[in-house]
Amino acid sequence: MAEEGCGVVYGKRTRRYSSYSGEASEAPANLVQRDFHAAAPNRLWLTDVTEFHVDAAKVYLSATVDCFDGAPVSWAIGTSPNAEPANAMLEDACERLPAGDAPVIHSDRGCHHGWPGWIDICGSHGLVRSMSKKGCPPDDSACEGFFGRPENEFFYYRDRGNVTVSRFIDELDRYMHYYLEEREKESLGWLSPMDYRKSLGLVA
Repeated sequence: MAEEGCGVVYGKRTRRYSSYSGEASEAPANLVQRDFHAAAPNRLWLTDVTEFHVDAAKVYLSATVDCFDGAPVSWAIGTSPNAEPANAMLEDACERLPAGDAPVIHSDRGCHHGWPGWIDICGSHGLVRSMSKKGCPPDDSACEGFFGRPENEFFYYRDRGNVTVSRFIDELDRYMHYYLEEREKESLGWLSPMDYRKSLGLVA
C-alpha cells in the first residue's frame, strides 16, 4: 500500500467490549507471558469474544486463533454474549484436533472462559488453560490484534443501516472464511493461513 501511495483509515475505537463480570472460578496461571509464538499448529491457541454494534442489535463473535500462523481455528457468531456460543465454538475447535494434540488455550479474564462448561470442555479434551492478569490487555494482545482486523477491514466505515441481523451475521461469517482461506499475510510469504498449511503439507 505504501508503494502505491495508499493510506489506511482506521475507525475511531469505541470502548472495547468486556465480558468480565467477576471471577466465576479460580483463574489459572498465565503460562504464555506475552510470548505468542508457536513452532507448530495446535501448540498455543488464543480465544476471546468481541462485540459489533449494528442498528438492529449487538452481534458477538467468539473465536479461537492458532498462534502458529494466525489461523482462526473455529468461530461462533450470535446475538447474546452467553456461554452457549463460546462453548459451541470451543467444542468445534476441539473436534478438529488430531489425536494427541493438547494446546495451551490462553484467554483474558472474561466470564465465558471461567464458567464450568468451558472448564469441562477444556478438561475433556486435554487443553491446558492459561489466563491473562486481570485488567491487563497486553497479556492477550495478539488476540486483541486479531479482532482488530475484522473491525477495521470489515466493520468500520461501512454503512450498516438497514442491515438485518441475519444478513450481518452471514457477512461476518463470510469474512471469517475469507480470512482463513484467502486473505494473504506477509508473515506467511503472502499466503493465506489455509494455503500456508497446504504448502507445508499440513492439510490436503
